[in-house]
Amino acid sequence: MSIIFPEIETDRLKLAILTLDDTEAVFRHFSDENVTRFMDISPCKDIDEAEEIIRFHIDDTGCRWGIFSKSDAQLIGTCGFHCWFQGEQPRAEIGFDLARGYWGRGIMQEALKPVIDFGFKEMSLDFIEATVEQENEKSINLLRKLNFERETKLRDQLIYYFLFRERWRLR
Repeated sequence: MSIIFPEIETDRLKLAILTLDDTEAVFRHFSDENVTRFMDISPCKDIDEAEEIIRFHIDDTGCRWGIFSKSDAQLIGTCGFHCWFQGEQPRAEIGFDLARGYWGRGIMQEALKPVIDFGFKEMSLDFIEATVEQENEKSINLLRKLNFERETKLRDQLIYYFLFRERWRLR
């Protein structure tokens, strides 16, 4: 299925699919070790690494939105889907990150609600997966607020969460 990933606007945010035009902003964002601490990447050391991040998401089966603050148009985070499986039981893994200066303000919840809606309505996902390191309390709390269910067993020392379409409708 071919799909166009639109810009998404909320009260405080504009989400736009990352392009190579965003390379410098992505470099600044991902060079902060606070952003990458719980991710499977190291902080960016040069602009080429930022370009690789963008190219990975362009070439992947999902999408990655840049999260831009409406107040100053700065990139403050990213979110999106990867590992989009479109066969029986369509699913994708959601990922997200936010600049430290914006933690604790409800920004990621504001960004993810319309992204999750898009996943269920436009991408026809049956469920959305998320993996979180055990020490990442902020992401664990966010996923709980968004009605994700925790799998009981750890896999590769990660906590797995799932959000089924039916559960999303019940929130």
